[in-house]
Parts: sequence; structure tokens; C-alpha cells
Amino acid sequence: MQTGFCDLFHFFSKNKSGILNKSTFELLLFMNDSQLEFIQMDKSLKIRDLLSEKHIKVTPQRMRVLEAIYILNNHPTAEKIIDFIRKKDPNIGSGTVYKVLETLVEKGLIKKVKTENDIMRYEGVTENHHHLYCIQCDHIEDYYNEKLDKLLTVFFKENEIDNFIIEDIQLQISGNFIKHKNTNH
Repeated sequence: MQTGFCDLFHFFSKNKSGILNKSTFELLLFMNDSQLEFIQMDKSLKIRDLLSEKHIKVTPQRMRVLEAIYILNNHPTAEKIIDFIRKKDPNIGSGTVYKVLETLVEKGLIKKVKTENDIMRYEGVTENHHHLYCIQCDHIEDYYNEKLDKLLTVFFKENEIDNFIIEDIQLQISGNFIKHKNTNH
């Protein structure tokens, strides 16, 4: 959907001589506004449905927190989530956000990710994956590798740990990105 604006711009912005046409540009803006409204409504419905499926009461605060995690999409800290939400809702309490985060974790809608600096972050991706953690710029990136997953599963089947039931195997691979992804670095 992010490329929709570019696709529409390319399609509508030129007349036969290749010059920007004011009427098609206005049409483009109108169409783009409608598309954005549709995308936002679609996201809200999906978030509402996710909360309902987990038997969580749908509240504006829970919707905003879950939406922030999905929009930020970079393993945000609670503070970054609060800052993001306060741009639209300056009155939301920090305690409310922390309580909502704990509820969403307990119900399995999000996961906690702890960095090497002992900073708690959150993610909306709940399917099995691993993390690449850049020590230098503090960026976490999701890492998917089926071969690694199979290797770990087989290893722990063959090498059971006494008095311990494995529920999830998730690696955090620490190192440094060659080109840093955190622009605040």
C-alpha cells in the first residue's frame, strides 16, 4: 500500500506531453486521501478483531497501544510508544500504557524483547523468529531462517534438558550492522 501514492502519481500526473496536469494532480490528492482513510479504517478493524479474538475488552487505549507497536514496527520501548501515542492523545497516562502492554503480552498479542543493555522493548510479530541486535546502534531486526529453526528443534529433541519444558526457542544474535539502520546513531 505504501507504493500506492507513487503508482497513482505516475499514472495520473502526466498528460500526453508529459507535463503535470493540475486537474489530475487534484484528483490524485483526493484519491490518495481516500486511500489513506481506507487504510486507517482497515487497520483499526484488524486491531479491534485481534483484541476481540483474545477476549480482551476493546478500549481506545488498547487500540492505540497496539496500533503504535504495529506502526513503529521497530521493537519500540514503552517510552517510544508513549511518545508516539501522545502526538494524537496527549492525555494518555504512562501507567495506562504500561498496564496495556502487560495485558497484551499476557494474552500473546505482543512479545517482550530485552536488549543487551537490559532495555525492554516490544514487538507485534508473534510467529517464530530470531533477532539481529546491533550493539553499536541498538537496532533490532527480525531474522527468519527455517533451516536454523529445524536445526534448533532437532538439537533440543536429541539433547533434552532435565526438568525443563521448552516452549519457545528464540535466538538473539548480537553484532554490528555494516550500514547502521538506526538513524539516531
